[in-house]
Amino acid sequence: MTTQANEDNTFFIILISIVATIGGFLFGFDSGVINGTVDGLKTAFNSDSAGTGFNVASMLLGCAVGAFFAGRLADRFGRRVLLICAAIFFIVSAWGSGIAGSSLEFVFYRILGGLAVGAASVMSPAYISEIAPARYRGRLTTIQQVAIITGLFMAFVSNYFLADLAGLSTAELWMGFDAWRWMFWIELIPASIFLVALFFIPESPRFLIASSQRERGQQVLEKLYGAKIGHEKVNEIESSLADDQHAPKLSDLIDHSVGKVRSIVWVGIGLAVFQQLVGINVVFYYGAVLWQAVGFSEADALLINVISGAVSICACIVTILLVDKIGRKPLLQWGSVGMAVALGLMVVAFMNADVAANGELIVGEWGPLALLSANAYVFIFNMSWGPVMWVMLGEMFPNQLRGSGLAVSGMFQWIANFAITMSFPILLATIGLAGAYGFYALSAAISALFIYVYVYETKGLELEQMKG
Repeated sequence: MTTQANEDNTFFIILISIVATIGGFLFGFDSGVINGTVDGLKTAFNSDSAGTGFNVASMLLGCAVGAFFAGRLADRFGRRVLLICAAIFFIVSAWGSGIAGSSLEFVFYRILGGLAVGAASVMSPAYISEIAPARYRGRLTTIQQVAIITGLFMAFVSNYFLADLAGLSTAELWMGFDAWRWMFWIELIPASIFLVALFFIPESPRFLIASSQRERGQQVLEKLYGAKIGHEKVNEIESSLADDQHAPKLSDLIDHSVGKVRSIVWVGIGLAVFQQLVGINVVFYYGAVLWQAVGFSEADALLINVISGAVSICACIVTILLVDKIGRKPLLQWGSVGMAVALGLMVVAFMNADVAANGELIVGEWGPLALLSANAYVFIFNMSWGPVMWVMLGEMFPNQLRGSGLAVSGMFQWIANFAITMSFPILLATIGLAGAYGFYALSAAISALFIYVYVYETKGLELEQMKG
């Protein structure tokens, strides 16, 4: 008897998964590119610090909207169609952000980019989950996090080289345009590749069958898994949808028999929000500010950010090796515990620091503890909550609920991202670095309890076995 492993078109499955993860790369690149353009924005638009802050943060507003509507629209038009729309938005945003002549115009194009990032953040893992076999679905979905971090890293590298070529980010580089504008235009290359590549991958077979396109869905499944397994999958998917003969809609998230939101939706929202409450984007967005605040020079702070990026990629590789062996829940559970400990040690270091006359912390002999704890925290996050939260969201919802569940969870994830990002400077000025990181440590500890009580294991389960 031929096994499913032998019939799988593994190369094709990996290839189309990689195409989907280009969305993750653009997610990271679009998030990171803004860091090198702040001086250019201030000069070009003559904006004050508040205006510049909104220019920088405006993308996050689009992300929440993009995540919500992408999940909903994907149930109507398809996963691949929404990824194509995201690719077009990435292209328009990259071009427009570079050509913008005013703050208002710039914010418009950045919000378009945010819509694309939000859509890619939920649709790429969802697409991969719906085409990958259960036994290595986690590994393929985890590549999304590697792509995000790689995109961030490449944005930093691109910004550095363009600014170096011009002398300054505000100096003219090519064709009469300043370097900071070219930083945005570089994104046109991967965004265009993403758009073209998407036309060569199939639509999600689970979407096709759910939208009454059985024959097309079966053709895709047979190409992915072989004729025998593909035919069986069609029956399994149809069986899972048998109790819900209507098209997926947002109200499916409510259990109408009791008039309450389904528990699986609250679990998805909890996972999405806790991923942000542990403070990881403070490291991503405020890394240099953080380390300068505890006494490191600007050059050292930037180097620490590079080290953190390398640590993040190594951690994701560990997750790829483990996620389909030990499961999702243990990685999340022990990740929460590990982050709580690492963050707690950072709090200890910050509490024992001296305060200089200018208000900066001087960590002195506590510096090595702060540095090691911070990198341990980054490693643990990217080995657990970073990739595994997206793995879980992409696979934990039943077929009928997946688009809507991802829409709501993704929206809450980006709202929490925005809240944590915007609140850090306020926390820094009021309760200080130790207080801010104390809150993140407490959130990590609570997330461990949340995982223990509410999250069930999905390792090895087919998507048709997920319960709502």
